[in-house]
Amino acid sequence: MIRLAPSILSADFARLGEEVRAIESAGADLVHFDVMDNHYVPNLTIGPLVCEAIRPHVQIPIDVHLMVEPVDALIPLFAKAGANLISFHPEASRHVDRTLQLIRDHGCKAGVALNPATPLEWLDHVMERVDLILLMSVNPGFGGQAFIPSTLAKLQAARKRIDNHRAAGGQPIWLEVDGGVKLDNIGRIVEAGADTLVAGSAVFGAPDSDGGYRSVIQQLRHNGEVR
Repeated sequence: MIRLAPSILSADFARLGEEVRAIESAGADLVHFDVMDNHYVPNLTIGPLVCEAIRPHVQIPIDVHLMVEPVDALIPLFAKAGANLISFHPEASRHVDRTLQLIRDHGCKAGVALNPATPLEWLDHVMERVDLILLMSVNPGFGGQAFIPSTLAKLQAARKRIDNHRAAGGQPIWLEVDGGVKLDNIGRIVEAGADTLVAGSAVFGAPDSDGGYRSVIQQLRHNGEVR
């Protein structure tokens, strides 16, 4: 089973409560929450107060992706605001192992997010602390970008690392991909090894006539089935 995580970066912020309720009703597995600081990435988005505001509107987990530098000070704030998973970029942390433990100490699952040109070797000595590996398939900062094809090979390599880790007795690790996920490429992305898919404009740009998103969520799930 794949997990679908619509990114509220593409939602209508004037109706954010309605939007997150609509994706949960449509069958989304997670709410993806993009945090950008106009420092680590060239955009400024939302903080823990918005996370706290949407938490009562959904029962599904909130998947927070921190594109900020430094990261450690924000982790307790997002955990308190209701985040369930928190991912960060290793380049934005002075001590990656310590940041992963900080996330777990605050009761959240911990993820490492890797940009398109960031090597998988960042994971070599922290796999036992990682619950989620997030591969960026666009350069972070803005929604609506096209999927970078070289991500498919990187997904395959990451999947092999996860499978080897599990075979050696390690904990389960999700493999998430974020950026440019569409109806016409989700099958190839899942086939390459992803089990958790972030989709922003592909979901929020295709509402049903009643304002919901059931049709596009169902079609993404159908197209993501590896045959």
